[in-house]
Amino acid sequence: MAHSSRDTAEGAGWGNAQLGTYKGLMPARVEKLSWLDPRTLWPARNGVLASWFGDPTGRTRGRWVEQRVAAGAPADGVVRRTDSDHFSFMVIGDTGEGDDPQYAVVPGFLKASQGTDFAVLASDVIYPVGSTEDYGTKFFRPYRDYPAPIYAIPGNHDWYEDLQGFMRVFCEAPPLTPQARPRPLTRAWFRSLLWHSPGAADEQRLAEARALRSAPSQQAVQPGPYWAIDAGPVRIIGIDTGLLGTIDAEQGRWLREVSRGERPKILVTGSPLYVDGEHHPCAIEGGGTVDAIVRDPAHHYVAAIGGDIHNYQRYPVRVDGGRTIQYVVAGGGGAFMHATHTVPRVSVADVTEEEFRCYPLRGDSLAFYSRLYGRRLRMPRFFTLTEAEATAVIAERLGIPPTRTQGEPVRLTRRIRVVASLLGAGRRPGRNTHFRLPVRKTYTQLFSPGSATYSPPFFKCFLRLDVTPSAVHLRCHSATGTLDHEIDPPVEDEVTIPLS
Repeated sequence: MAHSSRDTAEGAGWGNAQLGTYKGLMPARVEKLSWLDPRTLWPARNGVLASWFGDPTGRTRGRWVEQRVAAGAPADGVVRRTDSDHFSFMVIGDTGEGDDPQYAVVPGFLKASQGTDFAVLASDVIYPVGSTEDYGTKFFRPYRDYPAPIYAIPGNHDWYEDLQGFMRVFCEAPPLTPQARPRPLTRAWFRSLLWHSPGAADEQRLAEARALRSAPSQQAVQPGPYWAIDAGPVRIIGIDTGLLGTIDAEQGRWLREVSRGERPKILVTGSPLYVDGEHHPCAIEGGGTVDAIVRDPAHHYVAAIGGDIHNYQRYPVRVDGGRTIQYVVAGGGGAFMHATHTVPRVSVADVTEEEFRCYPLRGDSLAFYSRLYGRRLRMPRFFTLTEAEATAVIAERLGIPPTRTQGEPVRLTRRIRVVASLLGAGRRPGRNTHFRLPVRKTYTQLFSPGSATYSPPFFKCFLRLDVTPSAVHLRCHSATGTLDHEIDPPVEDEVTIPLS
């Protein structure tokens, strides 16, 4: 088994490892997506408009669901598979940037997924706006050699064109009929003046893209943007959290209904319920939260997996009845890496730092971002930290031992400590925050590595879940872009989840 980042620096992808073969999978011309480019940001404006003038996604979602039921989709939204009591599936989140980091995941994903029965894409299938035109290079091409069906739940980016591309590809749904314009001078009218709407799809281009995944074993049509899958002994429930990370009242009623019964359940959501040491229970329109449904002992949830945040985190939360629910963040499937070094020492819902897991490790995340800042600000000598320096300063700030064994002791200088503070490295609760950015994630938004990281290590990840009648074994595999990790994808974390 390959060394992971918890074992060695080489296991994290540092050093001079041979570049992987993933570039041979990529199209000849790759659009380099940059979140600093106004041409990227302007079409993605609908999230801001929804927060200012009201969120229309609940109403639009309802129209999509009505259309699918009228076309013959199951009214209860349940896909009933015929898998045995022993089966496996993959989960990979926030995939679709279509550049090096996404394609670097593919060889290891194909290797680790051998023998699995299906895969689930968890949030943000297509960046930047979920356009139908982008599915060829950002979905069909990278996963053309995965032999089994792929289901998906949308993220906020898939909603930036009213979910049209997502519904066309995963549900075979035609576009919705246009609606009358809102009454003048209402909030909806002001929103409509700037709303980004989808254009007509290029049918020939979409047909050519579909041909890349045309084998009978790869086909699946899901009921809608949210669904449940009965497979073997478990029910997997996927919810659609729209533009703003909430669900509408109708979806909330559906979720309560499909959550009933003693069958063990796994939630897949576009918005993680625990992330960055914080609890985000996900509001339901009209009252209640998604997490209240998950925690209810009558519903028998064993795990809740969320995309949206581009890394891996796991929180084993003890709930009523002596049960433990594994809350997992799994959004590291291709988009730029969200920092983990900003996560403070964990103490949430009685989960301790010793029980918390993340990938990349905080020290690797800090080293990664120090290099990014060094390049972007043309100050490499000041900003750049070695992985050993970054690991040591994280250990000091959080009051924890280094996650992996270090070689020679590192002398922590004032420069190292200042760089760690400037880049928002987490601290123990109650410690001062001199030199720290006022908003912890501001720099990851302003200096996202989406347009800057075209060489390893990429710090991407995906999950494999092996199900038996008594347990689910969850593994987080890493993908760094190096050849050795393509051949043998390292296991960064694993846990066995009882079903009884």
